[in-house]
Amino acid sequence: MSKRKIFVLDTNVLLHDPSSLYRFEEHDLFIPMVVLEELDNSKKGTSEVARNARQVSRHFDELMHGCNHAQIEKGLPLPGVRPSNGNPNAVGHGRSRGSASSGRLFFQTRPADASLPGLVPGNKPDNSILVNALELQTKNPTRKVTLVSKDINLRIKAAIIGVHTEDYHNDQVLDDLDLLYTGYKELPADFWGSHGDKMESWQDDRGRACYRLKGPLVKDWHVNQFLYIPDETERGLELIVTAVDADIAELRVVRDYRPGKSGVWGIHAKNREQNFALNLLLDPEIDFVTVLGTAGTGKTLLTLAAGLAQTMDEQRYREIIMTRVTVPVGEDIGFLPGTEEEKMTPWMGALMDNLEVLTQNSHAGDWERAATNDLLAKRIKIRSLNFMRGRTFLSRYIIIDEAQNLTAKQMKTLITRVGPGSKMICLGNLGQIDTPYLTETTSGLTYVVDRFQGWPHGGHVTLARGERSRLAAYASDIL
Repeated sequence: MSKRKIFVLDTNVLLHDPSSLYRFEEHDLFIPMVVLEELDNSKKGTSEVARNARQVSRHFDELMHGCNHAQIEKGLPLPGVRPSNGNPNAVGHGRSRGSASSGRLFFQTRPADASLPGLVPGNKPDNSILVNALELQTKNPTRKVTLVSKDINLRIKAAIIGVHTEDYHNDQVLDDLDLLYTGYKELPADFWGSHGDKMESWQDDRGRACYRLKGPLVKDWHVNQFLYIPDETERGLELIVTAVDADIAELRVVRDYRPGKSGVWGIHAKNREQNFALNLLLDPEIDFVTVLGTAGTGKTLLTLAAGLAQTMDEQRYREIIMTRVTVPVGEDIGFLPGTEEEKMTPWMGALMDNLEVLTQNSHAGDWERAATNDLLAKRIKIRSLNFMRGRTFLSRYIIIDEAQNLTAKQMKTLITRVGPGSKMICLGNLGQIDTPYLTETTSGLTYVVDRFQGWPHGGHVTLARGERSRLAAYASDIL
């Protein structure tokens, strides 16, 4: 059997990644006519799907430019493109675009064989694609034909009638979510014995203890990664990596925000990971922070407390901007009246709940609480993701909640909106993805955590323990 395969692309693959055409190395691609019809039906509007549909059409037009019908029937030569994740085992792995490639793009130019449908009756688009795949298998017995689709039901039907099928994995950042960077690492008990020889120490301009050391563990560290040596009170030595050069690293003792120490807008870190998160959120040298964690780990509360401290007290940022993806968990409640901010308010329950925690004061009267809420309302803005394109945020503290529902392309669009003096924080729980076709390993949040790993002005922390209530913590463990 020939090593060159034929991949039949489903519409959802092209809509998910318009550059998927260039990600199949030396293999051939086949586009059924019904896929072109579905792309045409999806091209209208300003949604991400509509933009992707138009981009795919432009790719096809570019490849067809100057070609006659005979050349189209013989297949159009495909350039390659460098894959976004560098995973050589992923379906769709390719080379840099513009390089030599023996892969070709074929379109359906004749009606499918009417005698083939069998178990796929009717003229549904999915069934038409299956018929095309079956016909390709019949006409190319020496080559492997694979249907690539992100639709699980279509893959099930294809397996039943004997068509080999695969999901599209080119956007998969990691093979296993357990490999995702956590942002911290425990040091062995003999760490100082193996790395303390010829160690240098000093205090920086803020009086924080710093160390420069050399040893075998250094090669596995990243800038802004946290290191700790635990003790019985969970308040052992905690360090952050400030610089790494080969096997030499510079470390700095992190600030402690636990009870008994200085708090942040009345909030204290309840565990080690929360303390790490506050150190990143309050560091003016860090422009981009990602915080992962299950429900009740304190992601939003810590982020909002750090934002208020730097916006209201330190005047480092002009205002706080908070937004999130509007993907409903249940049935959509329909049209929401009002301004942009009023439409977004029902989606911002987490913001309101945490603001209530941060502004509650048993000694304050109704007038004082009302005045505080009015003041905060002027400094905290709720914005929709739909209107982020083309904007530039200057000196803003930007919070993206529920970021696990964003694609890698959407995440890039948002991060590139950040202007000088601004800081962006992405919060999310990879166990609660509601966007179709996104998984834990393909989420835009996973993508940026992996890509920003080790950047001197970015940091990441995975919060491990829920601190909401004993009921929430128990439910998170057993349900």
